Amino acid sequence: MSNLSKEQRERYSRHILLQDIGEEGQKKLLAAKVLLVGVGGLGSPIALYLTAAGVGTLGIIDSDRVDLSNLQRQIVHFTKDIGREKIQSAQEKLNALNPDVTIRTYNQRLDAGNIRNIIAGYDFVVDGTDDFPTKFLINDACVAAGIAFSHGGILRYDGQTMTVLPGKCACYRCVFRNPPPPDIALLCSKAGLLGAVAGMLGTIQAAEVLKYITGTGELLTDTLLTVNALTMDFRKVSLKRQTECPACGGIADGQLGR
Repeated sequence: MSNLSKEQRERYSRHILLQDIGEEGQKKLLAAKVLLVGVGGLGSPIALYLTAAGVGTLGIIDSDRVDLSNLQRQIVHFTKDIGREKIQSAQEKLNALNPDVTIRTYNQRLDAGNIRNIIAGYDFVVDGTDDFPTKFLINDACVAAGIAFSHGGILRYDGQTMTVLPGKCACYRCVFRNPPPPDIALLCSKAGLLGAVAGMLGTIQAAEVLKYITGTGELLTDTLLTVNALTMDFRKVSLKRQTECPACGGIADGQLGR
């Protein structure tokens, strides 16, 4: 990639000042392609921080429209956006934030029929969804394609996140083998959610993306990070890749390099 422009050096100066990132790390960010699934509670802060950081291409996929009840936590959407497609609302804000970033939009629901084609060509996938079947779908497709991804989940006052490098660490299905029955799975529309929890977990997921792309620090691999906002307890649970895992058990160790 060519040298950064004077304006880019100023825009990303706080990254460039970091010894582990510098100008070369910023160039990696500008060349990166990241897909974000969902621009809701988790996806809003993720999209804003990745765009601000200068991730060169950000794909956003969501089939929903903005609802009044979304605005308590989905900070990329404003009151004037009620009724608009979420990807249209988000794209408007992201383009205004950083014209360096190309925003690709997919106004559709991710499913088994389209996920392989949609994730192809992306360096990293971020799960910002709120339903279990889609989380397992993302895991299985990314593991099969050898694409790194970040899982995130939030409910009430709690959140959890982990980063998966297929073939190198435990995947989501190693930890949670199958989705819970529909009558057991609670959505925030029924159980409630403290809005700021979405921001807490979303920014952690965004940080994992930036660290992965720039090769900086330690990722949340083989680790489930949980947080409870009531007590502000953060806990790391050690994980281990399961050889009998139906998603990643057959993948040779180290298939995906960092």
